[in-house]
Amino acid sequence: MEHFSRFKGEFLKALRNLLPIVVVVVVFQVFVFRSVPDDPWGLLAGLLIIGVGIALFLYGLDLSIFPVGKNLANQFVRRGALSLLLPFGFAIGFSASVAEPAVIAVAEQAQLVSGGLIDGLTLRLIIAISVGLVMILGILRVLRGWAVQKLLIVGYAVVLLLTYLAPPEIIGLAYDSGGVTTNIVSVPLIAAIGLGLANSIRGRSLLADGFGLVALCVMVPMIGVQLYGVWVYALSGSEAGLPAVDPEASTGGWVVGMILGLASMIREVLPIVGVVLFFQYVALRRRLAHPIRVAVGFAMVLVGLYAFVVGLRLGLFPIGTLMAEQLIELGIPALIVLFGLLIGFATTMAEPALLAIGEQAESVAPGRINGSAVRVVVATGVALGISFGVYRILVGPRSSTSSWPPMP
Repeated sequence: MEHFSRFKGEFLKALRNLLPIVVVVVVFQVFVFRSVPDDPWGLLAGLLIIGVGIALFLYGLDLSIFPVGKNLANQFVRRGALSLLLPFGFAIGFSASVAEPAVIAVAEQAQLVSGGLIDGLTLRLIIAISVGLVMILGILRVLRGWAVQKLLIVGYAVVLLLTYLAPPEIIGLAYDSGGVTTNIVSVPLIAAIGLGLANSIRGRSLLADGFGLVALCVMVPMIGVQLYGVWVYALSGSEAGLPAVDPEASTGGWVVGMILGLASMIREVLPIVGVVLFFQYVALRRRLAHPIRVAVGFAMVLVGLYAFVVGLRLGLFPIGTLMAEQLIELGIPALIVLFGLLIGFATTMAEPALLAIGEQAESVAPGRINGSAVRVVVATGVALGISFGVYRILVGPRSSTSSWPPMP
């Protein structure tokens, strides 16, 4: 009964977090487009499935990833096993990135559009090694008490310097690579490791020292990819060759699609689970506390993630495509920018990883940090960034002779 009450609370909280998305959709459909979607029940079902997915994901995190990450960090510190802690950090960072579907997709697209000059596998390895190395740096930061803001200032100074020196073809790819390195599972685990380290060392602050690992993991791959771009475009004399691309896409039934989607989720999480189990049983030679509860928690995380994706495909993706077409037909740039601003804010407020980080920040500093306020600030920044990006796309480069909206 206790578990059901906890799940019910997480589900209702998820629905409240999804409410801004519903408000944006309803306002635009009723007052701007003055129409009703063809399948409103599909949208409603998709939102309910997303709510169930978020609830399962957050509850599963509390049962598995958060306690496992914190306990591992605590055991390493108590044993003084720095020789094990640093390889563990590298392995977690590497495994979380090398199998990340977004990293794979970006690498494949980079190889395709560069005509083979950029090697997809090499790019993935550079990103994964960068994240692994920065995990070592982040762990040393917590152990030594280094200020994260100083590392970020120096790091982004290097990023900007390389942006000035790197070939234009690689800059956008480098910045996108930083954004796709950490996924919805690895973000809570990396945060849990940082909090576990800070909690195990006397004189460390959970807020000042426990957080910041994820920020470093986003920054360093930008440096690695830009250096790779300098080597490929400026120093390498290799010629590009067009890769072979199979134009035929395999299609199958929805059952096959569901199985493949769940298999993709398992592939994404499996390297991380393997690293955790190896260091728990082989390196530390300690049994996992409450293994059944942890296994159930991991299963809930996987099922929750998959339900989240299914809900997106069932409800939000179709309505998003429809509204984009409706906005283009109206041909009013201000409305498109406004929609990008509002939907960017609403979707970020419902982001599961941000929900988890906000709750962790509130739990370590009750009364000082408000998780909802953190999410609002982040969502506002994302919304402004999306609206600026939409405006840039609509306006285009200044040298362009084309205009938008197109003249009739």
